[in-house]
Amino acid sequence: MLTLLVFLSLVYGLDGADVVLSCSLIEEGGGMGGMMGGAMFKRTPATLVFRDLVGNEGLSPELVTPYNPPETPNPEDLIFELMLPSIQIPNADLLLHADCNEQEVVCEISRYVPRGADMDSLPAHFIGSIQLEGGGISLTLVLQTLHSETTQSDAQPLMQSKLNLPLSQSATLLTEVVFVVFSRVPSIVASIGGDVMLDCGFRQKESVPGQDVALEWRLQHRGNGRKILDMKAKEMETEIGSDVFVDRENTSTEADLLVRDGNASLTLRTLQVSDEGTYICTVGSGDFQTQQIVQLHITQPPRITLSEEKLTFPNRTPQRLSCHCHRYYPLDVQVEWFSQAPSTEESVSLSKDSSLSSHRQHSDGTFSVSSHLTLIPDKHPPGTVVTCRVSHPALETATDATLTVEEPEPDTAFWTISLMLLISVVFLYQAFKGGVF
Repeated sequence: MLTLLVFLSLVYGLDGADVVLSCSLIEEGGGMGGMMGGAMFKRTPATLVFRDLVGNEGLSPELVTPYNPPETPNPEDLIFELMLPSIQIPNADLLLHADCNEQEVVCEISRYVPRGADMDSLPAHFIGSIQLEGGGISLTLVLQTLHSETTQSDAQPLMQSKLNLPLSQSATLLTEVVFVVFSRVPSIVASIGGDVMLDCGFRQKESVPGQDVALEWRLQHRGNGRKILDMKAKEMETEIGSDVFVDRENTSTEADLLVRDGNASLTLRTLQVSDEGTYICTVGSGDFQTQQIVQLHITQPPRITLSEEKLTFPNRTPQRLSCHCHRYYPLDVQVEWFSQAPSTEESVSLSKDSSLSSHRQHSDGTFSVSSHLTLIPDKHPPGTVVTCRVSHPALETATDATLTVEEPEPDTAFWTISLMLLISVVFLYQAFKGGVF
């Protein structure tokens, strides 16, 4: 599905907050992905209303304004009214604060067919995908239509023109959540060698005791994909039975937590660069199956060293200084050079005079690089501070490695010869004075 940015507006009900999301109904377009004028998907504006999402006991009555549907019912409007609570949606209250936090919400809705059903069967089902950009929550909801009061009376119900489904008296399509797969941390950053838990869970309105729960985790990265874990579990009389396939060492999930708590999270230990990518958590239970995506980003900050411990210019000879960045990931790294003379308060950039080696990739997937700079004594008198500054995504702020130009050490050979000559002169003088010659 294509991403569509939406705006979030909030209104408040007596028992909770009504959240109104501008969404898009996604349908197959029957085209060739834009070839010959066709379109792969058709998108129709739609609205998703969460009724009484969370309690708001602290709100004064003056601020309470429930959602008001259009005064004139329009059968062409696509308004999905989600009656809550049907099942608990973890962290859904974060949607309330998205507008204040300047976060955008992505909302898409499409038709969904449960196992063993067909497209025209009733009740109808839809799948709603909601992501809070910038992190926080990602939801995949299976919505099931409800009978409205008009369908239970003798009055002819108003039908939605596109979906041909009966609407409520306020021209909304009444629905409830019957299945949801969610992630409270859809994007996570971790370091090489560390451990991480990829958050995924599910909730189901109705389940049969002893019902199988299927869980699959797949990794997609740079066009390649593989199955990491495949589990089927169910509650037996005294224990949780499970059948598990794992294709990565130091990988685990808990069958009892999956069945009893709806916890489908995956734990990865001793992370490597090869673990980076898009993880797809697919959960199936009863007639429903859907998935959630978790992004794992691997980082490793560079270790920075200079080629010299001290900097001098013996015999006023130019010196080459190297700044080495060791074993970092990802590849993005920036190396800058600066100098600050003892008589000035501001540093001067030397980056244009530097050269960069080619990146070296190690067997563990990390990289190293070196930057070289030739320094001239006339431009860098003693007391000058030379700085190598390295920026990398794994570093919160740029890291500096510095050296201060020192006075050259005296030439010991010169002074040794001078001392020997002086001793010789004194000896000859004493000998001459004593009449040896």
